[in-house]
Amino acid sequence: MQAGELEREGDRLADVVRRLNRVQGQIGGVVRMIEEGRDCAAVVTQLAAASRALDRAGFKIISTGLRQCLDQDDQGVREIDEAALERLFLSLA
Repeated sequence: MQAGELEREGDRLADVVRRLNRVQGQIGGVVRMIEEGRDCAAVVTQLAAASRALDRAGFKIISTGLRQCLDQDDQGVREIDEAALERLFLSLA
């Protein structure tokens, strides 16, 4: 496994996959709402909910696989690249 590559250990990321499937459905619903000319406030509310769900999925990926986000040196010892981890967290902010 390469540094930064997600490894699926059992069902550790199954919750993330479920969340993302739900978000996929929410986005489809938002598209339909727009196509149907639904109320702007209702569309924005649903879009905001999907955005929050995506953020939660991202945080879950980071918290579940934090050790996988660390770099390995030549001896296989994991080293923390604090700048890279900070960028990951800030990308979700």
